[in-house]
Parts: sequence; C-alpha cells; structure tokens
Amino acid sequence: MRMASRRRRSHPVAEINVVPYIDVMLVLLVIFIATAPVVMQGVTVDLPQAQSETMDENQRTPIIATVDSIGQYYVSIDTTMQKMQDLNELTSYVAGELQKDPTRPVVVQGDAHVDYNSVIQLMNALKEGGVKSVGLVTVPLEGSSGSAGK
Repeated sequence: MRMASRRRRSHPVAEINVVPYIDVMLVLLVIFIATAPVVMQGVTVDLPQAQSETMDENQRTPIIATVDSIGQYYVSIDTTMQKMQDLNELTSYVAGELQKDPTRPVVVQGDAHVDYNSVIQLMNALKEGGVKSVGLVTVPLEGSSGSAGK
C-alpha cells in the first residue's frame, strides 16, 4: 500500500500559460496597424517628369524642402515632416540641421502645378540660409531607367 501512495504523489509541474501573452501581442499588433497611417504622414506632391540621374544610394538621406500645389512649405528629415509657416522658418530649420551635419544633401521637391516663383523663392531662401548645393527631385520620364534625381 505504501508504494501506491508514493505513486499518487506527484511533483509540481512548472508550465507557462502563453494564451494571455498571445492576447496582449494581438492587441498591440492591432494598435500599431491602426496608428501607422497617422504616424506616416506626408505631403502629396505631383512631381514633374524629367530625364535625370539617380541619387547615390550610399549618400546620406537628404533634407527635403517641399512646396505643395497651394504654396505651403514643408521640410522632411529622415522620417519626420514639419510644416513651415514661411520661408524664414524653413531657412532657419534647415540651417540648424546643417550645423549638425554640413555634408547632408538638400533637395527641393516642388509640385508640378505650383508656380515657378514659389520653387525659385524656396531655392533662394535655402541658398541664403547657407545651403551650398540644392538638388531638384523629379519623377523619371516614362520609359526612362532613372529614378528621383537631382
């Protein structure tokens, strides 16, 4: 009889219940999917088409100064985009970023339907802010092998 009572006694089994962790991960996944479009905001710009050279992929990500179809100004640095009130604010913002890294390229992205003067004023403001070289972003002509160029 003593043998039978010894067999009935079992040692505690250590198990981890992973169901609550899976539930939490699914909730987090849904939250990230829902908030991703809000975080990844951008300005819709209809770029002009032109035959151009592609940018060097080994080069740092450029600072992108944008003027949209209604003449509003934006600055994109890496993944952040800031709306600028005027050209003075844009110039000081870009100058501050170039003080951190003077070798970083600067490009202008102008909507195809914006007046020419807005793009020229943007380029002039950047030059006055200390930008030595400004590239222009375009969409390659259909049938061309290039991509956004300068």
